[in-house]
Amino acid sequence: MKISVKVIANAKQNKIEELPGGGLKVHLTAIREKNKANRQLVELLAGYYHVSKGQVEIVKGQLISQKVIEIR
Repeated sequence: MKISVKVIANAKQNKIEELPGGGLKVHLTAIREKNKANRQLVELLAGYYHVSKGQVEIVKGQLISQKVIEIR
């Protein structure tokens, strides 16, 4: 399953919001430096979908806030 995700890094709290079009908006406390936000995003989504971190992959958008995530 592929999901469109908008990431807001350096937020006050971690939070996942479902958007009307089927995507997600994810607020992360981690900063964008040294891939910290991407790692936290994978962790958060793994918990949200009840899968292991290895089953969550950032397919597109490694360096930008708009990402495509694949959940296997």
